Amino acid sequence: MTFRISAEFIADQNAKAQDAHDDDLAALIRQLARRRIDAEAVIARLMAFEVALPTWAVGTGGTRFARFPGPGEPRHVFDKLDDCATIQSLVRITPQVSPHFPWDRVDDPAELRQAATALGLGFDAVNSNTFQDQKGQPRSYKFGSLTHTDAAVRADAVAHNIGCIEMARALGSDALTVWIADGANFPGQTSLAGAFDRYIAAMRQVIAEAPDGFRVFLEHKIYEPAFYSTVISDWGSSLMAAQELGPKAFCLVDLGHHAPTVNIEQIVARLARAGKLGGFHFNDSKYGDDDLDAGSVDPFRLFLVFNELEEVKGVAPAHMIDQSHNVTDPVESLIGSAVEIARAAAQAMIVDRAGLAQAQHDNDVLAAHGALKAAFRTDVSPLLAEARARAGGALDPAAVYRASGYRAQKTQERPPSGIAAAGIV
Repeated sequence: MTFRISAEFIADQNAKAQDAHDDDLAALIRQLARRRIDAEAVIARLMAFEVALPTWAVGTGGTRFARFPGPGEPRHVFDKLDDCATIQSLVRITPQVSPHFPWDRVDDPAELRQAATALGLGFDAVNSNTFQDQKGQPRSYKFGSLTHTDAAVRADAVAHNIGCIEMARALGSDALTVWIADGANFPGQTSLAGAFDRYIAAMRQVIAEAPDGFRVFLEHKIYEPAFYSTVISDWGSSLMAAQELGPKAFCLVDLGHHAPTVNIEQIVARLARAGKLGGFHFNDSKYGDDDLDAGSVDPFRLFLVFNELEEVKGVAPAHMIDQSHNVTDPVESLIGSAVEIARAAAQAMIVDRAGLAQAQHDNDVLAAHGALKAAFRTDVSPLLAEARARAGGALDPAAVYRASGYRAQKTQERPPSGIAAAGIV
């Protein structure tokens, strides 16, 4: 038998916390009413809010130095779906899963889709992988994939991405995320202009195979593993490529893929204005591409990103978590990240927009800043909990997860295989 946290267990745990929650919620509703904010409208929006889970993040991650396997980690993609379904049962805002190929490759995509549907899950954007050589691969990506100087290697990378589009369609997904590690570690190693031109030419072939309504997200990254020059290194390169590649191409913003002092919320505003903001990979960072839990280091920045999304109209970017969990229970980390992402969204929903606009018009600097800080300082936890509970989730997802003994159960069900099904060293 596969252990799952039952709806009855969640309801029992909620009952124990109900009185305290009701008190906190009533107090917050009164506070928001004094600020002319409709708490019910915010709860309704939170119930409709979604962020996708990455299949690779439910396994133990690693660093360039080592990987320390965790107990009960998934052995294959079907175990990953079980973990993702558990997270969704508690937080109720993660009904979509983002798979990575070839890590999650299966012989029968219909079987994978059926398994996900049985768990109440669907598939968000699929992710291609040309940053690693796979077993049996005839040519290496060591010196590049979509931008390699060898046309045969570029053809291999194009074929893989087209195969991912086909897999996406079979799973019911309508998007592909493409991140490449291509670049240079030494000045003179490659033609900076030539590499970009080769990228555009290769991606044209990929996008030509995408059906109408399908989106291709171009993910940029400032460095690593190409430390001197990365082909798609920043939002400018990504925007140039997306504009040149046409209406199916969009830019994806990973919060960790920027220099430490870069203003990410401004990038969000610019890409939205250009009509090329495709989606996000949410995580947090202190120094670089740390892939830490969302909101764990700089929750104010996360809030400011959602504040910009509230400012722009007609933009509905994809939301997805992209993290590596080296020292925590991955399921619990993802539960916490989903909550923190929703928290930032909720805080942005309660900003006094009229007051903020007036202060900006009047050049009242501190009043404008204060409008943002007032929303950010508000503890919206009761609104988040109420939205989860109304949808059948947990008032306190992390506490219910721990009380369930889920990890101990999975440790018994999933004996160590010696094969890393998720996480990268």
